[in-house]
Amino acid sequence: MCVCLGGADDSFAMRSRPCGRFCLPAPISSPAGGVDSEADPMDPPKRGVLCVKQFSNEPVMDYSVDADRAAMEGALADVRAQLGRHYPLIIGSRRIDARREIASVNPSRHEQVVGHVAQADTAEADAAMDAAWNAFGMWCRMPAEARASTILRLAGVMRRRRLELAAWLVLEVSKNWSEADADVAEAIDFCEFYAREAIRYGQMNLVHPHPSEINMQRYIPLGVGVIISPWNFPLAILTGMTVAAVVTGNTVIVKPANTAGVIASKFMEMAEEAGIPDGVVNYLPGSGASVGGYLVQHPKTRFINFTGSKDVGVHINQTAAMARPGQTWIKRVIAEMGGKNCIIADDSADLESAASDIVASAYGFQGQKCSACSRVIAVDTVYDEVLERARVLTERLSLGPAAGNPNVASVIDERAHRSIMEYIDIGAREGRVVIGGHGDRSEGYFVEPTIIADVDPGARIAQEEVFGPVVAFMRARDFDHAIEMANSTEYGLTASVYSRSRHHVESAKDAVHVGNLYVNRGCTGALVGVHPFGGFNMSGTDSKAGGPDYLLLFQQAKSISEAV
Repeated sequence: MCVCLGGADDSFAMRSRPCGRFCLPAPISSPAGGVDSEADPMDPPKRGVLCVKQFSNEPVMDYSVDADRAAMEGALADVRAQLGRHYPLIIGSRRIDARREIASVNPSRHEQVVGHVAQADTAEADAAMDAAWNAFGMWCRMPAEARASTILRLAGVMRRRRLELAAWLVLEVSKNWSEADADVAEAIDFCEFYAREAIRYGQMNLVHPHPSEINMQRYIPLGVGVIISPWNFPLAILTGMTVAAVVTGNTVIVKPANTAGVIASKFMEMAEEAGIPDGVVNYLPGSGASVGGYLVQHPKTRFINFTGSKDVGVHINQTAAMARPGQTWIKRVIAEMGGKNCIIADDSADLESAASDIVASAYGFQGQKCSACSRVIAVDTVYDEVLERARVLTERLSLGPAAGNPNVASVIDERAHRSIMEYIDIGAREGRVVIGGHGDRSEGYFVEPTIIADVDPGARIAQEEVFGPVVAFMRARDFDHAIEMANSTEYGLTASVYSRSRHHVESAKDAVHVGNLYVNRGCTGALVGVHPFGGFNMSGTDSKAGGPDYLLLFQQAKSISEAV
């Protein structure tokens, strides 16, 4: 007889016998559908069969369809009615109103307050650390299948709340509708993919047999980790970073970006609804310099999972490397940092496709992606045509508030707006502005999509991460020179090569030094399970999020030998 776990779809179920899909032994959940946190974790669980469909990526919405468009408009109206609420800290089972809070505002309309988010201090950070370690003793003993089933339920909750979540993303971080929906779809993908990976690792034993011993190697969790998540994918990346740690048996403290604190609070609501026990995930928004820094150097922190800028990531790595009094381990740092990504076009390229993907990769979510195309390197014979095609397409882009679903909306805040405009001024001196170059922050933080042409490879606009809707065009003598220019920055995250030459394509596969290389497609839009994501050099620790190796970063191998 089937014991259903209450997912929003039929992606998984608990059954008394295999049903012919991806079926593994598993503990049966509590009658309410959640993991029974009241049960003694040392008691042998009742066994069933966890039946899971083959992983597939979540389809995205099509807002050209009248019904989908009307549903999104309704979701935006519902979310607008909830604006301005207070969001407390969540530590263990307690919701705590901190002494200080900040207003998270709509970047497209900065007078509109999305929510008031509590700000933790160091005392509350200590309390969160204690709550996480207290929960770890129970959670780490849960079988992998039990933890996986909980995360699969989380995916189901996200599906039910999909439009609502997309609406929050539109209003809090100024994503247009399609970018917001893709963010939610990726969050669902992370839950689905990592749940299956956790089951796989839970069943894995790679050691060779020995005639006089029983030998095994188990993967066990690390302990309590700190999740420092970004604002640019405030649901997808936060979910992926958190779920990977939790599904492998760790417990975490989540310190989200302050410009996306409401989205992170919504994630906590869903985690609770899915049945993740108290203390397994603790919500601790606060200052990166004070609370974030305090947690990074805390002697009880076992690992730090960070996504953000190069400077902060390097500082975290340096700080975490120092052993503190009472610390009994070397902290592990998983860091996803910046990029100075390029699209290369040679003289055999499909220039129409190249120009279209340049514009999509450069200006999707206002260029505020670590994978965004910020450099175009075209060989001399096609440079002018690629530039002109990209200019024409850029000119057609609409710019406006995210709720109106333009091609390009506002950047995240005043600080980002000021920084991007400073880079445009620098670029105007280092090259020539072909289109764009202007900004307006009177009502929202808007920057026009900008192309700066004839840029030298050593120019600041070609070397430093702008993190905005600005792309630099550079002319290469030939394809070898283009590869040399591609590798000329301190980063190594994504790159794309447009070419019909098999020789050039194979050469690029070996020579372009990035973690994610794409051929004849844009350099953004990595799919979970399809394009494991992470970069080289100052782009981070090449963690390969969404890939088969990622969960190893949150586990350690224990070898056990028993004489017989």
